[in-house]
Amino acid sequence: MSEFFLYDDAAARAFEPFALTRPVSELRAGAELIRRRWERAFGVASSGFIGAPHLASFDEPGAPPAVCSDSDVVPGTIVANSRFAPALERGVADPKTKVWKNGGKVVAVRVNSSHHASRFGEGQLSLEELAQERAKAVEISGRWLENAWDLIGTLVPQLQEDIPTLGMELETIPPQDALVIGNHPLFCEAGAKIEPHVVFDLSAGPVLVRSGTEIPAFTRITGPCYIGENCVLVGDRIASSSIGDVSKIRGEMSNTIVLGQSNKGHTGFVGHSYLGRWVNLGAGTTTSNLKNTYGKVQIKTSGGTRDTGEQFLGTFFGDYSKTGIGTMLTTGTIIGAGANVFESGLAAKSVPPFAWGDGGRFEIEKFLDVAARMMARRHAELGERAREMLRAAYGKSN
Repeated sequence: MSEFFLYDDAAARAFEPFALTRPVSELRAGAELIRRRWERAFGVASSGFIGAPHLASFDEPGAPPAVCSDSDVVPGTIVANSRFAPALERGVADPKTKVWKNGGKVVAVRVNSSHHASRFGEGQLSLEELAQERAKAVEISGRWLENAWDLIGTLVPQLQEDIPTLGMELETIPPQDALVIGNHPLFCEAGAKIEPHVVFDLSAGPVLVRSGTEIPAFTRITGPCYIGENCVLVGDRIASSSIGDVSKIRGEMSNTIVLGQSNKGHTGFVGHSYLGRWVNLGAGTTTSNLKNTYGKVQIKTSGGTRDTGEQFLGTFFGDYSKTGIGTMLTTGTIIGAGANVFESGLAAKSVPPFAWGDGGRFEIEKFLDVAARMMARRHAELGERAREMLRAAYGKSN
């Protein structure tokens, strides 16, 4: 099969606070990364992504590289929109198919002529422009993500669909001495460690626990809920959430996505929120996810204040962001990538990237040293390409 690239259009490049440090295809939608969803749909690994110039050195295990700006997208290459999350159906792209659509909108195209990568520019080139006239389109199932908060707004139905599909592919073993309530399926992959007296509430949806994850006694998991590999969940209630690999979660969490390798190791409520990669929440960090007026939540973005249309919405934590003990966060808060929030009281509704406390700014080399030490605790390395990308993101955020 021909190569396929994932394309961050202009709307994807405005997914704050995540687009500063990663392509949208490397965000988790439901139980899986968007890239992996596309790879299942096409039956082949992605060769790269077309994104913002400052992500040229993006480097993460398993992720494809950026397409160089001086490269050509050759005829036969498939270009897929990163803001579309395909259903987790396994397939193989028919070489005769030229256009894929969902709801009348083009989600992927097979280009019929060579295009210089620079033509994609700042993401203004639409896939409709590349779609061949009169080409027969194939309908593909999935969901459009118009804004970053759609990842939270669509989380529950997405998990309802994803978990049975993924669970049926795994070798699973029923947990011993756990209490199971409800009739939706429970999938505990071989190698997961479930202590006695864990409660799985399957009344509202299924649960999937991946290999290597540890869940001690007196923890309650309420479906739909996905828990990735090598996580640790310690007590309280985890509900309607998607928790990426190698994360530690303690305390109450609901309707939240954890991209992976993040730490909420203490008490405090986190709801309707999104934690990027390498996030650390201090003890007692608490998010509000509902206004006292019960109105729709607004978010402050670089493009101005936006009405999300969501009644429940918490905090978006950018990659490498951190909070100090007792941090209080109001509805619709954005914590920029690399920010270190430690002032007492209610944090600002919009915290800039690489912020240091209230009004300061992290010095970039100090930030990189801290990030490297944090990653080393989980036996990961901050490589030179990743450092280069973070320096570029730091410069862009000035």
